[in-house]
Amino acid sequence: MVRFATHAVAFIVAVSAWSLTAERAGAQTDYPRRAIMLIVPFAAGGPTDVVARIVGDHMSRTLGQQIVIENIVGAGGTTASIRAMAANPDGYTIEMGHMGTHAASVALYPNLAYKPDVDFAPIGMVAGTPVLILGKKDPPPKDLKQFASYLKGNVDKINMAHAGVGSVSHVTCLLLNAIIGVKPTAVPFNGTGPALNAFVAGQVDYMCDQIVNVVPQVQGGTIKAYAIGTAERNSALPDVPTTREAGLPEFQASAWNALFAPKVTPQPIVDKLADALDKALDDEATRKRLLELGSDLPGKERRGPAALGNLVKSEIARWTPIIKAAGPMN
Repeated sequence: MVRFATHAVAFIVAVSAWSLTAERAGAQTDYPRRAIMLIVPFAAGGPTDVVARIVGDHMSRTLGQQIVIENIVGAGGTTASIRAMAANPDGYTIEMGHMGTHAASVALYPNLAYKPDVDFAPIGMVAGTPVLILGKKDPPPKDLKQFASYLKGNVDKINMAHAGVGSVSHVTCLLLNAIIGVKPTAVPFNGTGPALNAFVAGQVDYMCDQIVNVVPQVQGGTIKAYAIGTAERNSALPDVPTTREAGLPEFQASAWNALFAPKVTPQPIVDKLADALDKALDDEATRKRLLELGSDLPGKERRGPAALGNLVKSEIARWTPIIKAAGPMN
């Protein structure tokens, strides 16, 4: 009787394990069966949010389920990244990370609660976003050289806007300030959108921002664009010189946005999300919307989980010494 009971228990455990495995396999096969939450680590209206909504719209149609944006602000995007890392790895919570949350954060936050290159399953690169050096429309500098001189001579009276410690606008302006040799007052905001609003209103003097966020303002003359931190001019703002042309070749800065899932998310789910992203980046209407904003869209060789994993590692290696050399954060 005891032997029979033991065999019966073993049989039940085996059947239960098989059923659970089959259930998980089935869930992966027919994924997604409900809406997917896409966490954006900054306020609505900022460049990461804009890119997420454009790409998420097309991915929703491919996947047959709505991708719902949730904006979570705080700590340069790391608050949202911690939440994304800890989410159930079932494909129903993903994150639109970027250079700040998944590279610069390593040097900025010594006690960072996650390892960007370990605690996430990379899905794919979405878009590169060149960074512009921007100033208020009113101050006298007419070009980048004049701006650098003006900044040096008036540093005690000038303030710099950024979207929070660890944001792209913060990290890239740290690089700019280090090159020029100044340390102005830094004014943090909860996201690039609020920072830009204050900037356009004349409440702050300058900032470094992603081109995705500022094309209409530059074209409309509400802010000045002194230079773009890339090797070539951008078709969205063809009259803005490169930093090399403008006399500050050391400033090379281009951010990026990419999709991540929690680690151990099943590979079939990651592959399905990567395929939906790939289709979005191949769609002419989606490409047009992103290119009009000045985005740099990845070619096939820069797409997919493996390419993104390599990018994260290389970006951590690039930005860590730059940030540490900048000294204390503010």
